[in-house]
This record gives sequence, structure tokens and C-alpha cells, in this order.
Amino acid sequence: MDDSVDDKVPSLKEALRGALWAQALTPEQMARVEDTTFEVFVPKGGFVCRKGEVVDNWIGIVAGMVKMNNFSPSGKSVTFTGVPPGGWFGEGSLLKDEHRKYDAMALRDSRIARMPAATFHWLLETSLPFTRFLLMQLNERLGQFIGMVEHERLLDPDTRVARCLASLFNTHLYPGSQRLVQISQEEVGLLSGASRQRANQALQVLEREGLLRVDYGGIRILDLDGLRSFEAQALP
Repeated sequence: MDDSVDDKVPSLKEALRGALWAQALTPEQMARVEDTTFEVFVPKGGFVCRKGEVVDNWIGIVAGMVKMNNFSPSGKSVTFTGVPPGGWFGEGSLLKDEHRKYDAMALRDSRIARMPAATFHWLLETSLPFTRFLLMQLNERLGQFIGMVEHERLLDPDTRVARCLASLFNTHLYPGSQRLVQISQEEVGLLSGASRQRANQALQVLEREGLLRVDYGGIRILDLDGLRSFEAQALP
């Protein structure tokens, strides 16, 4: 699969105006967002942000994909979630005015939008719809992480992969998701806590069930509800 950024992705201005949180902003508020928000390029494997750093931006994905993860002192990695285009993260640390609690790394070449903290807090003070959006964002993120803990402790790898892919279609957190998910088998493994080989086996199982199809450009979701409810059959 080609890891380069898709040339068909929107410009930064288009991405900002298309964001869910921007739909009810006034022209003045939108103008300030566009004037102050900037874009950076992060190559595959690069850090979008680092654990322990001062949080001075709200971060959005214009193109590419980012994983939020942490490393133990021994070097073991745990991945919390993946953020596809259209997703924004980091609002919790901004609201609490604390140093970042996790790393965020680019799974592929990515274009990253950064809204300065001053603009973020100004919107929070001047836009009730923006505040409502953040409440929903935090609630959806909490539900996502509770589900992730449950999946990690209770589910087999096949079912974890199914839930991992389904989680990328949360319409509030990731409104830009398309049925063709531009994600590699290696990335699926990283996000679901499985090896590339085990993730590949799980994808074959899910493909046989008619829930998805592994295409050249990624993974095409055929039955999203089926992915959400899939449970692997226990061996006799």
C-alpha cells in the first residue's frame, strides 16, 4: 500500500470548514480559526506530539492517520486508539491545563492541523455550540476507552480486530471516515494489539464472514453493523 498522503484530501481551510465543531460558528469565529490554525507535515513514524510536553494546540488530522500510545520503562508499547482524517484530539489536556499524558505518532505520512490553545479557549468562552460539541467529544472518547479496556480483557484477536475497525466509524469522533479505510494490515495490528500476522488472519476471518474486503487501497467495510456485533465462534 502506498504510504504517501493522498493528493485528493482537502486543503486546511476546507478541512476546518467541514469539521463538525465548525458548523455553528459565526463568521467572526470562523475567521479567527482560519487565521490562527496552521498545518504541519509529519512523516510516517514521526511524533505528532510527545508525552510530557506542554499542551499548546488542539490537534486535527487533515490527512493520514495517527495513533495515540504510550511506552513503558521497559519499552513495551500500548496503543489507545487511532485517529483518522476528520478526527481531533487533545481537548482534555487543554481543558485541564496539564502536560500531555501520551505520545501521538503518524502511522503514515500525515498532514496535521494545530489550533492554538488561545483560539481553543476563546471558542470555548464565546460559542455555546462549540462547548456542546466538546461535551459530546469527551463523552464519546470515554465510551471508546471503556470499550477498549473491555475488548482487550475479554475478547479474542478476531473480535478485537472487528471492534477496532468498527471504532473508526464513530460519526462524532471521526466524521470523515469512508467505507474504504486506507489502513494497512500492520496498522490494524498496531491499533488492535495484535501482530501483523495475527491481524491478517483476523481479516481473513472477517472477509469470509462477508463483513469486509481487503482491497489494494485498504480495507473496504461491507457490513459495519456486522463488524460491531461480530463475535468469534469458540472452538469445540
